[in-house]
Amino acid sequence: MTKKFIIGLTGGIASGKTTVANLFGALGVDIVDADIVAREVVAKGSPALAQISQHFGPDVLDEHGLLNRARLREIIFSDVTAKQWLNDLMHPLIRQSMIEQLAQCTSDYCLLVAPLLIENNMQSLVQRILVVDVTNDTQISRTIARDGSDLKQVKMIIAAQVDRKTRLSVADDVINNDEKLDRLTSDVKKLHYRYLEMLRMDTEAT
Repeated sequence: MTKKFIIGLTGGIASGKTTVANLFGALGVDIVDADIVAREVVAKGSPALAQISQHFGPDVLDEHGLLNRARLREIIFSDVTAKQWLNDLMHPLIRQSMIEQLAQCTSDYCLLVAPLLIENNMQSLVQRILVVDVTNDTQISRTIARDGSDLKQVKMIIAAQVDRKTRLSVADDVINNDEKLDRLTSDVKKLHYRYLEMLRMDTEAT
């Protein structure tokens, strides 16, 4: 892990992390996505899914035996103890899988996309933190349009994440995503070449 240059990409809900990650991916950067890893560790037939079903009951599974994420979300957002139990189960599994996948990256540097990078204290896995930043109003409008969530639920999700000021205070780099896509593409390219230059200088220094 220490020999790899890893950028931790984070941001609040609906900030556009996936869009930014895809732009880096188009430039040849390997990506490890915490959300994808989280889905992999609770795949159908996995030990983690069996534990979740046993703890919360069979209604957290759908008719195909897959995790009913909407039902599980309802449970943990209304029960702090339930949320803590789930976190205690999932976080070590997700962290270990991410470490294994990051070790397999072959691009000059790689991207760890983690919405809860700060909340879950994953800073030690990365060399720099890149925050995708938008206003709270943008988060709310995008989430409602994307997920069909009501305003109260969206505000609860935002409140459960680290606040914008704290997120920006730990950022090494910031991309604002309130702008249009062409601006976003340009900003990603600039950062990409900056990271490559950092790598080049680090290589020459050693």
